[in-house]
Amino acid sequence: MKRLGFFQSIHFKFALIYLLLILIAMQIIGVYFIGKLELRLVENFKVSLNERVNMLAFSIEQEMIKEREDPSTLEKDIRNILQDYESEDIQEIRVIDNKSRVIGSSDPYSQGIVGRKTNEDLVKRTLLLGDNPDDVRLDRQTYNRMYVSSTPIRSNANGDIVGAIFLIARMENVYDDIKEINDIFVTGTGIAMAITAILGIFVAQTITRPISAMRKHVVELGRGNYSKKVKVFGHDEIGQLAATFNNLSNKIQDAQATTEGERRKLSSVLAHMTDGVIATDKKGRIILMNTPAVNMLDVSRETVLNQSIVSVLGLDDQYTFEQLVHDIDTEILDFSTHKKQYIIKVSFSVIKKESGFINGLIAVLYDITEQEKIESERREFVANVSHELRTPLTTMRSYLEALADGAWKDEKIAPQFLHVTQTETERMIRLVNDLLKLSKLDSKDYRLSKDLINFTKYFHRIIDRFEMTKEQHVSFSRNLPEKAIYLEMDQDKITQVLDNIISNALKYSPEGGRVTFQVVEANDEIIVSVSDQGVGIPKENINRIFDRFYRVDKARTRKLGGTGLGLAIAKEMVVAHGGRIWAESKEGIGTTISFTLPIVENQDSLEDDWDEV
Repeated sequence: MKRLGFFQSIHFKFALIYLLLILIAMQIIGVYFIGKLELRLVENFKVSLNERVNMLAFSIEQEMIKEREDPSTLEKDIRNILQDYESEDIQEIRVIDNKSRVIGSSDPYSQGIVGRKTNEDLVKRTLLLGDNPDDVRLDRQTYNRMYVSSTPIRSNANGDIVGAIFLIARMENVYDDIKEINDIFVTGTGIAMAITAILGIFVAQTITRPISAMRKHVVELGRGNYSKKVKVFGHDEIGQLAATFNNLSNKIQDAQATTEGERRKLSSVLAHMTDGVIATDKKGRIILMNTPAVNMLDVSRETVLNQSIVSVLGLDDQYTFEQLVHDIDTEILDFSTHKKQYIIKVSFSVIKKESGFINGLIAVLYDITEQEKIESERREFVANVSHELRTPLTTMRSYLEALADGAWKDEKIAPQFLHVTQTETERMIRLVNDLLKLSKLDSKDYRLSKDLINFTKYFHRIIDRFEMTKEQHVSFSRNLPEKAIYLEMDQDKITQVLDNIISNALKYSPEGGRVTFQVVEANDEIIVSVSDQGVGIPKENINRIFDRFYRVDKARTRKLGGTGLGLAIAKEMVVAHGGRIWAESKEGIGTTISFTLPIVENQDSLEDDWDEV
C-alpha cells in the first residue's frame, strides 16, 4: 500500500481544521472585541473632554459676568483660563460670545481670530438652539482624526446662552491605544494559535494513532495474519471501534479457519472419491476436476482447465452447454476400443444461487464398465462355486460308491478313499462357511463381542500359531512394539481377518521368502501390516482385491484353494471395528496388506490383568 504524505494524512487535516476553527473563532472574537473597545474608548474620550469643557464653561461664565472697569481685560482673563486647560489631546479651545465673536483661543498661533466672528456651523447651532453638537473630522494637513464639539455657556442667573466653547481635540492617541491593544490581541492570537497547533497535533494523534494501528492491522489481515490485535488506547468511541475491530478480526479468523477447513475437507473428499467430479462456471468452462475424473478421461488437468465441458466430454457434436443445463440429466459415454471396453456414465447437476440464477454445472462420472465386469465376475463365481462343489461331490460319490461296492474291505484302499472323501468334505465346508460369513455380513445380522485385548501379546500368539504350522521354506520377521497396546475388539473376528491375510501371504510367498509382521501406533489407532515377497499384484488390480468374487489369478487361486472371498470378508470385519484396510504391491517384489484398528484411550491407566489373551 502506498504511503501517504504528511499533508495528505488525516493527522495534518485534523490539525489544520482545528487551527482554522480556532483562528476563525479568534477573528470573530477579535472583531467584536476591538469594535466594542473602540466605541468604549472613543466614548470615554468624549466624556472626559466634555467634563473638562463643562468646567471650563463654568469658569468662562464667571469671567463673562464679572464687572470690569476695562472690558478689554476679558480676553486676557479668558486666555489665562484657557492656558490652564492645555493638554496633549486638546489642540485648540475657542470661546465665542453670543454674537458669534471669538473672544479667546488656547492656540497661541491662532490669536489672530480673536475679535472676529466665527462661521462654524456647530457654534451657530449651539448659540441658536442650545445644543451640544460634536463631530469627527479629518485634518487636511496631517490626515489625523480630530474631535470637534460646541458646548453652550449658560448664565447661572437665568440660564440664557451667553456664549459657546468650540473644542478641537486630537483622537489619534485613542486610536493608537486601540492599535496597541489590537497588536497585543494579535500577538496573543499568535501565541494561542501556536499552543492550539501543539494541542491540535496531540489531539490528532489520539485519534489518528488508533486509526493508523487499525490500518496496519487491515494490511496484516490482507496478508492472512490474524494473530495481531489492535491496541485499545481508551474507552471512548475509537476505543470501542478498536475493540469491535479486534472482535471482527477474531470472527474473520474463525470464518477463515472454518472456510479453510471446509475447503480442505472438500479437497480431501474430491481427492479420495472413486467417482470423477467436474465443476464448471456459469459459461461451462471447467474450474475443477478431481484425480479420478482426470484418470477416467485420460486428460491433463492443466490442459482442460478453462476449457468447455462439452468439448472435454466429447459432446460438442450433440449438445450445447445450455442443453446440458436444462435438458440432460445423465449421459453415457462409450470410450470402448476393440482391445478394451470402457464406458462412463455422467450425471449432471446444476449449481444455483438462492435467487435461482444458474452459477455452473457439476458432472459426476461413474465407470460403469466395472459394473459389467462385476456382474460377469459374479456369474463366473457362481460357475466356479458350482464347479468347486460339483468336483468334490463327484469325487466323493465315486469313492463312496467304490466303498459301498466292497472297497471298504480292502485295508489299503479303504483308508485312502476315506482320506480323500474327508479332504473334499472339508473343502466344501470351507467354501460354504465363507459364503455364510459373507451372507451374514451383508445382512448386518451380527454383533461384535468386544473385549479389552492387549493386541501386542495377541498378535504374537497368532504369529506363533502360524510359525508352528507353516512350511519351513518361509521365514517370519516381527516388527512389533514391546509395550502393551490395548484395543476393544471382537477377538474371533480379528482372528479371521489375520488368518485370511497371513494365509494369503504364505500361499504366495516363494521358496526362501520372508513374511514381515508390523504394528505401528499412529495417533488414536494402530496400523497392522503383513508383507510378503510374492509375485505381487498388478497396478490395475490393486484397487479391486477387496471386492467380492474377485481373484487376480483365477487358475492359481483355484489351485491353491482360494474362493475370492477372504479379503472381502476381512474388509467387512475391519470396517465393522471402525478401521480401514488397503493393499500396496509391486509386481515381482511383494504385497503388503494393512489395516487399522482404534486404540483405547488412557493406555497408561490399564493393567496387564485386563488382557485375557
